[in-house]
Amino acid sequence: MNIRPVQLLLHPLQNSISRFFTTMTTSPYPLSSSLAQPQPVIVVGSGLAGLSAATQLISHQVPVIMLDRAEKPGGNSIKASSGINGAPTKFQPEDTNDSQELFLTDTIKSAGDVFASSPAEEQKRRESLISTLTASSAEAVYWLTDEKGVDLSKVCRLGGHSRPRTHRGAGQRPPGISIVSTLLDSLETSSLFQLRSGARVTKVLREADEVLGVQYTGGEKTETEDNTTTTLNGPVVFASGGFAGDAHGLLAKYRPDLAGIPSTNQAVEGTQPLLENIGAGLVDMEQVQIHPTGFVDEKEPSASVKILAAEALRGEGGILLLDNGNRFVNELETREHITNVIMSSAKPLETDARQWDVSLLLDEGTAAALGSHMGFYLWKGLMRKTTVHELDPPVLETIKTYADIVSGKQQDEFGRAAFGNWTLKDVTPDSVVYIGKVTPVTHFTMGGATIDKRSQVLDKNGAPIKGLWAAGEVTGGLHGQNRLGGSSLLECVVFGRIAGNEAAAFYKKHYAS
Repeated sequence: MNIRPVQLLLHPLQNSISRFFTTMTTSPYPLSSSLAQPQPVIVVGSGLAGLSAATQLISHQVPVIMLDRAEKPGGNSIKASSGINGAPTKFQPEDTNDSQELFLTDTIKSAGDVFASSPAEEQKRRESLISTLTASSAEAVYWLTDEKGVDLSKVCRLGGHSRPRTHRGAGQRPPGISIVSTLLDSLETSSLFQLRSGARVTKVLREADEVLGVQYTGGEKTETEDNTTTTLNGPVVFASGGFAGDAHGLLAKYRPDLAGIPSTNQAVEGTQPLLENIGAGLVDMEQVQIHPTGFVDEKEPSASVKILAAEALRGEGGILLLDNGNRFVNELETREHITNVIMSSAKPLETDARQWDVSLLLDEGTAAALGSHMGFYLWKGLMRKTTVHELDPPVLETIKTYADIVSGKQQDEFGRAAFGNWTLKDVTPDSVVYIGKVTPVTHFTMGGATIDKRSQVLDKNGAPIKGLWAAGEVTGGLHGQNRLGGSSLLECVVFGRIAGNEAAAFYKKHYAS
């Protein structure tokens, strides 16, 4: 496995990620007798969807070769910081009164007009995906906690949700690194699993009605063979992620109006065309989620790649302020709504990138509830600890008003009804707060390959393509025009596991001797 050690940094969160990469072996996994077979199942992508699929395949004693173009595994999943949705679960507060039906309703509402205006047959497909996601959510959480040992005991309410149902751990590590590292550690112990990092898939091989493998470059690089093309045969699970960082490729093609807006994703090309080239249908490619809060680093304000200001910052009580110190939105509305209000209300920043002047403010109770998240943001200089009297005078009045809303002394004009762990009630000039600059950023692409509830990739006529499954952000149709926070990790687990189970059954029927 081509993984290069990274330098250990001082902050605990950074250390947890660094230690994970440096403790993984730098030599390839040994090829077992099973992997010597000509057709393992090929998993493209090492984010949570790919890892979930691979884990299920290994549980069925099916050999797996995982290909990832990055040098380090984990994809964008490893950076996920707000959590994974599940309803109802034993970790939710006893008075939550949540249900699969409520989660389903919230998800359909979030999907908006894209769902509501779909033709009947397409709406039926979309609803089957949403129903599968929400009905399987508690099982997905328990699979991670009870079977894999991941801590997901802390629950908060994110924007667009009617109940607190987004799970993360109570310890130092955010949910992305916790889940990804747990699954990777488990896979590493199996002789049926091999990861080829630095392997860029260039073609999906299809003959007649069946996918028979892929071609890729890299993966086993030498100084003279960097561009060597390797053919790998077998059924394929695609879990290669979205295209929110593909500013000059798919993003420019489908959403040229987003040019210049920073992203939370690295500048890598989208892989949906590889599937389209073999007949797969694509859907919702113009539906791109702009996350309302990516940090503006004062040291590099025009940076095109931003660190996400996790939605949990608002879910646990944080508020958003304009440059005049006023609140202007319900911070627990959907990402789409908050982004639209920011773009229409906030003052543009005078930087090379398209950005807006918005501040995120927390009290000590909110900051304490976020644990290592806050330590990381403070260490990086993305947020700073201060007192109210050091801020502009209007901010004091805004915080006093919000404290009265939290205390129940008045209603919020923006309709916010949940306040997380905000504890500041008696606001004085010496009250401690935390503040940082944020701006909307391209974050997630709702569009991708069409799939059914069995994770089968569908062709342009809606028929399954034999030997091909997909899961995660490479797929489309599940989220409509807006994804709920916490549902990205969830879809990776739910549909990744389904893809793994389906591919295992197919493999045993058609490939196993």
